[in-house]
Amino acid sequence: MGEYTGEVTPGGPAQTRELPGLTITKASVGPFDNNVYLLRCTATGDALLIDAANDADRLIELIGDVPLRTVVTTHQHGDHWQALEDVVAATGARTVAHPEDAPALPVPVTDPVTDGGTVTVGEVSLEAIHLVGHTPGSIALLYRDPAGHPHLFTGDCLFPGGAGRTTRPEDFDSLMSGLESKVFGPLPDETWVYPGHGNDTTLGTERPHLPEWWARRW
Repeated sequence: MGEYTGEVTPGGPAQTRELPGLTITKASVGPFDNNVYLLRCTATGDALLIDAANDADRLIELIGDVPLRTVVTTHQHGDHWQALEDVVAATGARTVAHPEDAPALPVPVTDPVTDGGTVTVGEVSLEAIHLVGHTPGSIALLYRDPAGHPHLFTGDCLFPGGAGRTTRPEDFDSLMSGLESKVFGPLPDETWVYPGHGNDTTLGTERPHLPEWWARRW
């Protein structure tokens, strides 16, 4: 496996990042270039999938014989859960989402999570960060690597070059305020960002552009 860059394409090969306690595999699926992330605890082998977005057969192949315990859906938009029902049926995984977005999903949410809540995969803990604006129940997941920098899975709330899409001025204000207070404020520049679409970035790369985002309103 070559060096991890975070650059993947729909139907193309996955990329894997090896951390001391967690393995992160990123792939892109479906017509909207949705990123999916398979997280595996290196101590137990248990796995968690972030966004069963599309192409259930590809995701099940990606999971392989790894015990998938949980599927987290970052938000209610349909391009992020097209394969959720099939993946859950094939693996028996539990399902996680924020209560505000859970009713829109095609399967019941077994483990609802709210702001500051914990999602576990084996011996690894992830913190849920509720960011209102792209949808009412959008969440990001934060892994604080004890041996390195934080890793943040942002769904559609933060991308290289801007915040996620919003449709009303008040939603934009809410999302940006949440990003500033819950993400850019407490987390360091080295924090690696894994978005719901496209390439990865870091908070340090994006931080200088926050005033520009506020000014342009997207």
